[in-house]
Amino acid sequence: MLVGVLLSLAAMEFPACAQYPDPAKRITLVVPFSAGGSNDILSRAVGQKLSDAWQVPVIIENQVGASGSLGAARVAKAAPDGYTLLILSSTYTINSAVMTKLPFDPETSFAPVIMLGKGPMLLAASKRLPVKNARDFLALAREKPGSLNYGSAGVGSANHLTMELLKSLAGLDIKHVPYRAGNVAVNDLIGGHLDMFVGSLPQMIELVRADTATGIAVTSNERSSLVPDLPTLAESGVPAYEFEQWWGIVVPAATPRDIVDALNAELNRILATPEIKSFMAHEGAEPTPSTPEALGRHLSGELKRWTELVERIGLKVP
Repeated sequence: MLVGVLLSLAAMEFPACAQYPDPAKRITLVVPFSAGGSNDILSRAVGQKLSDAWQVPVIIENQVGASGSLGAARVAKAAPDGYTLLILSSTYTINSAVMTKLPFDPETSFAPVIMLGKGPMLLAASKRLPVKNARDFLALAREKPGSLNYGSAGVGSANHLTMELLKSLAGLDIKHVPYRAGNVAVNDLIGGHLDMFVGSLPQMIELVRADTATGIAVTSNERSSLVPDLPTLAESGVPAYEFEQWWGIVVPAATPRDIVDALNAELNRILATPEIKSFMAHEGAEPTPSTPEALGRHLSGELKRWTELVERIGLKVP
């Protein structure tokens, strides 16, 4: 339903633009998180490429707050003229399922433009745990229900929901320990004060290579070329499990379809450049050239999946 609503809104009749992009205007790409993270770095790389190609200024605007919701609300209320874009990530659909009150409608406020890329996360365990691999970990968790714990960057974070998804699908009882930030949880994992943590692939690979944590599995449905020896959780005994971090671009819902198509075509071209491929590889991810419809279907599926999980475990954040 979401795909049809968003794309029909984008296709509505609006006065034709004399020129898009207009060289006298600037494009603002809103990043709903602080500078320095993957959303911000990817936005700056893509934004520079877009600016070079179209010869218009592309300004990166970091609108921080409410787990990304303030930035999303800023774009939802912007003029639907193609000059205000929003980068979304996995956090968007998770927050939309977890938070009871949002300043926008996650199903109707945006028109999808393109999926930028996807990449797995990596589950790692403390060196003090007597586990060497995913099957050891699953066996131990089932043998000692309620005795193990995992950390996250807070209630409703991607680290939290990915582990709750695993617990739900595998029938595990593992305690959640929320932290104020993911790096604090990682420090406790290294120090042996936390049993496990699922984080971004580049971050967790460094811990595994330094032998300060035990690599358990990747969260995607296929192994990563960066750590080909690590299995997926799906092949280790939880066949329905799959989670990948992702990034995408959306615009306000009423943006004319010809503008959406122009953005989609140029961004697809940008994703094929060596610089963006290199960035994605550094993040343990790959570019995912796509149509607006493909991103729309992805958003619909993710919203449904996380909403069902949140309802199943009874989790809501005011």
